[in-house]
Amino acid sequence: MRHVIALDVGGTGMKAALVGLDGALLYEARRATGRERGPEAVVGSILGLAEELRAHGRKHFGTPAEAVGVAVPGIVDSEGGIAVYAANLGWRDVPLRDLLSRRLGGIPVELGHDVRTGGLAEGRIGAGRGTGRFLFVSLGTGIAGAIGMDDDIEAGAHGCAGEIGHIVVRPGGPVCGCGGRGCLEAVASAGAIGRAWTTACGVAADAADCARAVEAGGEAASRVWRAAVDALADGLVTALTILDPRTLVIGGGLAEAGDTLLTPLRAAVAERVTFQKLPAIVPAALGDAAGCLGAGLLARDRLAAAAAV
Repeated sequence: MRHVIALDVGGTGMKAALVGLDGALLYEARRATGRERGPEAVVGSILGLAEELRAHGRKHFGTPAEAVGVAVPGIVDSEGGIAVYAANLGWRDVPLRDLLSRRLGGIPVELGHDVRTGGLAEGRIGAGRGTGRFLFVSLGTGIAGAIGMDDDIEAGAHGCAGEIGHIVVRPGGPVCGCGGRGCLEAVASAGAIGRAWTTACGVAADAADCARAVEAGGEAASRVWRAAVDALADGLVTALTILDPRTLVIGGGLAEAGDTLLTPLRAAVAERVTFQKLPAIVPAALGDAAGCLGAGLLARDRLAAAAAV
């Protein structure tokens, strides 16, 4: 059975799958990245897992994988096949395409930014399917986005399109990991909410703890939550003013709060729009499987493009 390898590389773990050319999920695996052993160990873990998957495909499906798709947590030069920067992995300019292709006998490899790869999956088979134009926003430790255009994702001239987390919404505010101050990521991500709630309640806590306290009616938690929702709404209105999406798809760990997040967020965005058309604001459909599913789509697209030449 013809198939491809899909790899979603996270900061601490990897999700992987063998995917049929018809989209069928044939096999799944998870492994640690080995980040604690350094950047080179992470590369070794990826290469080893890919090799393992190729052997599994040959044994169980009668043929080895024909291509590989990889979602990477950082800036990617997809044309050059280089993971330009991935802070979680300690990477700079890692030639991942060449390394994987050589290890796997020269098969084609396609790289993608993890959130934009997840957005590709949401656009084709998830919450953005059939919308034509959508913005996928992942709210996790950080915040990033993917601009959906029909069945594809706009990567931008330098692979950085959709970085909504670095829109400045609170000038002079908290320092962001990018070096700026008052970025959306610094005030409205799950990480930022966790820090704010820890300060407010005096004990170590995270965004999920804050959400539970909001649901229980806690006034202090509600203030922390409302400040984050307001900042998020400000960033989203800026994005929809520029992009005019039909749908905003909200994913990432913070989206697991469900209506505790989405109900006030919809209201806050609606309060801020003037001439803009209010998009539907919906939860992502694929959860943490989006990156791996998107990586499979990258690999299948690469094969389809090669066959069309």
